[in-house]
Amino acid sequence: MGKSFDPAKDIGSLDGKVILVTGGNAGLGKQTVAYLAAHSPTRIYLAARTESKARDAISDIKNSVPNACEIVFLPLDLTSFSSIADAASTFKSQESRLDILINNAGIMAPPYSTTKEGYEIQFGTNHMGHALLTKLLIPTMLDTAKQPGSDVRIVNLSSMGHQMPVSKGIEFDQQALEKESTWRRYGSSKLANILFARSLALEYPTITSVSLHPGVILTDLFDNLRTNIFMKVGLYIYGIIGMILPGHYQGPEGGALNTTWCATTAKDELESGAYYMPVGKKSSGSSFARDEGLRKKLWEYTEAELQKHGY
Repeated sequence: MGKSFDPAKDIGSLDGKVILVTGGNAGLGKQTVAYLAAHSPTRIYLAARTESKARDAISDIKNSVPNACEIVFLPLDLTSFSSIADAASTFKSQESRLDILINNAGIMAPPYSTTKEGYEIQFGTNHMGHALLTKLLIPTMLDTAKQPGSDVRIVNLSSMGHQMPVSKGIEFDQQALEKESTWRRYGSSKLANILFARSLALEYPTITSVSLHPGVILTDLFDNLRTNIFMKVGLYIYGIIGMILPGHYQGPEGGALNTTWCATTAKDELESGAYYMPVGKKSSGSSFARDEGLRKKLWEYTEAELQKHGY
């Protein structure tokens, strides 16, 4: 069983903190922003691709959280390195600190396609896009970590789905991924989220970096699946599992608890580099998630790719 956690009662003041949440316009991201906005951070940047959806989400959050802090829309398309660079530049032009980065956005089980830079769409969005955003914001986070009393965190949303990757764990040949099932591709992208958090913890010890499984959640992430009758049956079973398994949730309100706990719990309750199940329960993850060689290979590949594109 995980920890008992009530965001209304268990989150201390976030006064002075600046927070950025990717994919904050819907589902878990939107609920996470709502939980955090009620505890007086200086600002929350809601990063999303579609401005109209982001504006609607901000309006909804402010209506449901009367004392919400300032919430700023930040344009971000994780499938485009230029969009990511623009988002980071915009953020840095407006802020001198970043206390909490929540890499929440993600896609699940779409047909094979690639990002603008040629990465398989799930690996490119869920891992490479967030890796670039994180790299560009790291200098600001390192500066923040130098300030007295600072508590800087990077929270990466992974999934229990990381246990079903391709046979190699991660396939770095993006064209070869077309032959893999969409679920295997998804599993590999979520495995990358765990391994990347472990690498961040090693590379930047003054920043607490963790990854997590939010729980069994039925959100708009499943939109790609609802048109297929077999997937509809699968979603029904998935929902039943969510009601049976302890610490697993069906809706965003429950699903955002683990993210919010990782972002706000006392620093001494977190182990940098660790992977957490709901809520606040440390897990070893799969054997691939513990594979030091694969962790190092992913880090080196990611750094080389970002450098190849000028970052």
